[in-house]
Amino acid sequence: MRSGLVVLESEALRVTVNPQVGGTITAVVHKGLGASVLGTTPWEPEITTPDSFAAPDESVWLTRYGGGWPLLFPNGGDACEFDGVFHGFHGEASLAPWQAEGKGAVLRLHRRFVSVPVEMHREMTVAGELVTVRERLRMLGKRPIKVMWGQHPTFGSDLLAGDFEIQSGARQAIVDDGYDPPLNPLHPGAGGTWPIVPGKAGPYDLSRPDGCVAALVYLQDFASPWMAIRRLDDSIAAALSWESTVFPYAWLWYELGGNQDPPWDGKTRLIGMEPNTTWPATGLADADRRGGRLMTLQPGAEKTVTIRLHVFKPKGPIQGVDAAGLAL
Repeated sequence: MRSGLVVLESEALRVTVNPQVGGTITAVVHKGLGASVLGTTPWEPEITTPDSFAAPDESVWLTRYGGGWPLLFPNGGDACEFDGVFHGFHGEASLAPWQAEGKGAVLRLHRRFVSVPVEMHREMTVAGELVTVRERLRMLGKRPIKVMWGQHPTFGSDLLAGDFEIQSGARQAIVDDGYDPPLNPLHPGAGGTWPIVPGKAGPYDLSRPDGCVAALVYLQDFASPWMAIRRLDDSIAAALSWESTVFPYAWLWYELGGNQDPPWDGKTRLIGMEPNTTWPATGLADADRRGGRLMTLQPGAEKTVTIRLHVFKPKGPIQGVDAAGLAL
């Protein structure tokens, strides 16, 4: 085991966490199925705490990113100056070290942030085929602040090693209007009813991406807040669910060999299913300028959210997720 990593286990799952870099969940393996569901990158990330927790751009942030499940707070997307504070790419929480305690099936993490007057407690629990992440933040400042808060779980590995489909409780999808690499099949800024949106070659089914794809879509208007990826051979599936009162949106990021620029080099297969307070995914300053919904924290405010990941062998299409986080 590499130094600093913590392993949580149930009878079904093995979950690896790096408290020194964002408290990131770096791997989730179903032991009985012998399958891994979180994605990885074609480069080996640094696993030690960086000198600065405010990455000036994506390229610097990627030196600590190897896939997995980071936390985005208090910024998501581009680095920017906002309300007199510089916020790094994807926010302090994704790179900073977290105080950690626990073993076996439970890990507790804590951090008092530098970029905003907020402290956060996180608890990760593994039971059976379910990973549960509970987060609680408390606002310590004396005047209101605006933040972005979101999850950045990226799926790949065995989950995307065969034909697959994406399912969701969302009703609406909007394509990002600024992200348009050469292998983006979608019309920037177009909207539609899940899973169909306008594509450059006609209607595009977001649930069945085909070939090399690089795209970013925002899901909203959830009948029920969940998303899932199922291998069509029913060998493995992963269903993510959360509380929509905190995360009314989800960023759906496709990186299926579609980004030819370094360090991606067309070799990365990731699907990001990312519950968030806000869209677009362009950082606090730009989201605010464009009228995006930021989360306002009042002095003394406390916010809590629970996110659940069910990793399992499916029996056909997933119909939804129950209140305990188990796929139906």
